[in-house]
Amino acid sequence: MTQLPDVSRAPTMADVARLAGVSHQTVSRVLSGHPNVSARTRSAVTEVVEQLGYRRNSAARALATRRTHTLGVIAVNTTLHGPASTLAGVQQAAQERGYLTSAVTLRTVTDASLDEAMRHLSVWGVEGVIAITPQRDAVRALAALDAPCPVVTVEGGHTLDLPGVSVDQHLGARMVTEHLLAAGHSTVWHVAGPADWLESEARTAGWECALREAGAEVPPLLRGDWSPLSGYHAGQQLAGRALASPGSGGLTAVFVANDQMALGVLRAFREAGLRTPADVAVAGFDDIPEAEFFPPPLTTVRQDFGSLGRSSIGLLLDHIEGTATEAAHLTVAPELIVRTSTGRRRDPTED
Repeated sequence: MTQLPDVSRAPTMADVARLAGVSHQTVSRVLSGHPNVSARTRSAVTEVVEQLGYRRNSAARALATRRTHTLGVIAVNTTLHGPASTLAGVQQAAQERGYLTSAVTLRTVTDASLDEAMRHLSVWGVEGVIAITPQRDAVRALAALDAPCPVVTVEGGHTLDLPGVSVDQHLGARMVTEHLLAAGHSTVWHVAGPADWLESEARTAGWECALREAGAEVPPLLRGDWSPLSGYHAGQQLAGRALASPGSGGLTAVFVANDQMALGVLRAFREAGLRTPADVAVAGFDDIPEAEFFPPPLTTVRQDFGSLGRSSIGLLLDHIEGTATEAAHLTVAPELIVRTSTGRRRDPTED
């Protein structure tokens, strides 16, 4: 008769092997999902594991295999929609691939804070790190970091000699600007994000490129800080311009660098008596969950954060496992979402 293990201690793999009548190595293969185990043996071992309530010692497994199946994430400014959604996409993608994540979030990035974050993750034995670094200062700090494991950047631009993944911000801005020009607007004004954000820089460049290629005037840009309040202040300035020169020669379309600032612009226009899109069309960027419920529903550019997460995790695992051939830079395509805030420009003679 097979002796049951002492209930006063946690069951071991040896207990499972003894009760199932197999070797220690067979139990290990079953728990690791090894294919060279018969269905009958796998079933017998699984039944004993459940009977004993055995839980594999992950620390011992890590020592034996030198794999912790834990990935680190360093994220900046996660109070904002883009970084927060990127972090969620990365963590979901890691989970789908069977990895845990240990995340460090930073309000601002310095050489010291980034080094401290990396040392913290190293203590947890992470096999690699995803660095969500959308600001220029963060990219500079990352470039100077002596990382002890593979690192993949997300939204850090493609200027570093590190593998990275980004949404094509330039293309997204071009798409929305071209959409507004095709709707009959002679030009498109722009409320940009902060100057030190790479995404803001790329969106501004895409907007300007689309205007120049169309032979349209490039108006002076206004700048916000991603918040609805900064969009509201920019909207007040734009409303003054629109009211000062109404009609085809005036301001009839605005591309705002994110949806939250667009919300502020829309409010400023309503308070000034401007109708959207009848007087001024407005488009944003991000497609936050509330965008379709704005008054009016907002035309915007959707970023595929799920694809961004899967691409970055896949690229990091390629480098961890030694199957990557180079420091690849991958780009995820955005999608233009057209709603009623950018209806075709009205003819002033119809009033």
